[in-house]
Amino acid sequence: MIGTLHFAIPGDLATRSGGYGYDRRVIAELRALGWQVVHLPLPCGFPRPDAAALAGAAQALAGLPDGALVLVDGLAFGAMPDVVAAEAERLVFVALVHHPLSLETGLDAATAVALAGSEKLALCFARQIVTTSPATARELVAHFGVAEARLSVAVPGTEAAAKAPGSGEVPVILAIGSLIARKEHATLVAALARIEDLAWRCRIVGDDGADPAIAAALRSRIADLGLGDRVTLCGAIAETGPEYAGADIFALASRYEGYGMVFAEALAHGLPVVGCAGGAVPDVVPSEAGTLVAPGDAVAFSEALRMMLADPERRHTMAAAAHSAGQALPSWRQTADSLSRTLKKAMA
Repeated sequence: MIGTLHFAIPGDLATRSGGYGYDRRVIAELRALGWQVVHLPLPCGFPRPDAAALAGAAQALAGLPDGALVLVDGLAFGAMPDVVAAEAERLVFVALVHHPLSLETGLDAATAVALAGSEKLALCFARQIVTTSPATARELVAHFGVAEARLSVAVPGTEAAAKAPGSGEVPVILAIGSLIARKEHATLVAALARIEDLAWRCRIVGDDGADPAIAAALRSRIADLGLGDRVTLCGAIAETGPEYAGADIFALASRYEGYGMVFAEALAHGLPVVGCAGGAVPDVVPSEAGTLVAPGDAVAFSEALRMMLADPERRHTMAAAAHSAGQALPSWRQTADSLSRTLKKAMA
């Protein structure tokens, strides 16, 4: 056994999202490497916790032994600077930052400023900070006062996959992401409305319970545009492999991604990508494997989709490049190796 790690995670670890998926996989891989990983549940409500959630988090941390190594998911770490400060001399904190809390889409200016200040203060108390992409690391250095010496990157792993055979019929456009503002499914739908003259079907896979108002507005917009027979909202799906295998194009209009695990998975399955150049997406998707446009630009997004649909030969060339890029992505064991080195450094 290498050592004991307490992994503090708010909410339900089984939640189907990229961040929680990352947490689940690194727990399994760190255990395989010899770490004794103890899941430390924190209350729901983060990253905007109420007094009860903060009290619950404080109680959970107070119950740990002196000198304990604690990896804290950034969804909670950046939102509880006072709780972290109270335990910083007694515990060894490592912060896992998927993406800065203040960059979530839809926040009002005051909330964004408050979250940025909260996270900047909390990060002062971390011995080491792990991000899931070089882009997020650069953001923390540039705007959160984090020294590079305390930073490391452990990008998400990607399972190798066979090249998707595709639909074989009408091209299928696949989007995977929770129905929340940051994923900008509304931009995708607006783009689809501009290419009604072409043959395509679209499947949007993702949790529709994270933001019921956004989900309802999206359903309404699809109906208003007369796309109900071509766009399917599939909800959350346990196994997305068959979705990738049955698709011809991956299209997600996220305004910002701390990494973009679904983009990496699309590449691994050999799907050409249409996306937005927000956050780490340009680091994940090479230019030969897809087209990235400015976030929120439905016109440019539609033009990129039109190009792929109207030019099958170019689409197939991009698909081959995507699959090649996907095979070069790191494995989850490599992710855990990187994280393990950082954890050891924090304890040194």
